[in-house]
Amino acid sequence: DNGGNAEGSVSSSHAIHVSCIAVAANFCSGKNGRVYTNIGHHSSVRPDHTSGTGKSRRGRMVWELNPIKLGNVMNTTAGLKIENLVAIDTHVHIESDGGHEVNEAARKYFGATGDVPSGPAIAEYYRSRKIACVVFSVDERLTGRKQIPNDEVAALAAANSDIMIAFASVDPTRGPEAVHEARRLIAAGGIRGFKLHPPIQQFHANDRIAYPFYEVLAEARMPVIFHTGHSGIGTGMPGGGGVRLKYGNPMDIDDVAVDFPDMPIIMAHPSFPWQDEAISICLHKPQVYIDLSGWSPKYFSPTLIQYANTLLKQKVLFGSDFPLITPDRWLADFEKIAIRDDVRPLILKQNAIRLLRLDKAD
Repeated sequence: DNGGNAEGSVSSSHAIHVSCIAVAANFCSGKNGRVYTNIGHHSSVRPDHTSGTGKSRRGRMVWELNPIKLGNVMNTTAGLKIENLVAIDTHVHIESDGGHEVNEAARKYFGATGDVPSGPAIAEYYRSRKIACVVFSVDERLTGRKQIPNDEVAALAAANSDIMIAFASVDPTRGPEAVHEARRLIAAGGIRGFKLHPPIQQFHANDRIAYPFYEVLAEARMPVIFHTGHSGIGTGMPGGGGVRLKYGNPMDIDDVAVDFPDMPIIMAHPSFPWQDEAISICLHKPQVYIDLSGWSPKYFSPTLIQYANTLLKQKVLFGSDFPLITPDRWLADFEKIAIRDDVRPLILKQNAIRLLRLDKAD
């Protein structure tokens, strides 16, 4: 969804009225040693981004954060035989509304052909290629497309656990509802991470409205994929389909990485026009990775290839952006670019194994 065949207006200063409701006075200690209190908190006006101070800002907002009871996450990939896999595709969309105008515009932009496959067909497609895939839908209300429910994505992955890994998507601007849904999904045990798309979910990644949601993910150490850079969704449509590119600036994610060091972050796509910023963040923050989805590798910048071969060789991941870009196309073009022979296995498989803990058993 990045648009690499080759993300509002400036925030205004305004006072934000915040109302706090005390629900209980129960204190609990999280895995990371921080103490949380069971207090509800919501904003009567959705806050915009406020510049950070370099210190954790979580103490300024207190939300309900009881300890998370984790589901049996490791069982979600019990069927994977990682030694038999050729690669792991970390960016695969499960879509509905194949004929929706937004999807059709994106398919035209990417040059995608053929019908949008069903979930079982996607599983068979990847199985036949010995490629595991991270699958997800996107919880958004901007485009009018119907989301495949997270529980259905998890069920699809569970039925194809030899090849599929489920991520969930929850719009963090939904406030307490998003927090409760994230906790429910994690407790159910069918997912291994989350997918966010700030440009079509219409928020800055470092907007405080998302921080209680991040707290839940960080405590469970759930990786989160953030869309970054240009958006193929909306490209060529009137007004870009309402998609604001400013929300794809990866510099917003730098604040999130500072404030949530226990939450692994994947910056999806070469982050055009902010590629250098993304490389800097990934280099600087240990828990931040880059997936290479949404672009044919033949359009990767020389700087991206240089860092992928050297300082970031253990932090770059294969991703296709299926169905807009197929792994067949991506891998064929990847063969032709100047990636060192010793680095290719890291990008295609080993880095994802380590990040997703596919070689671990709890």
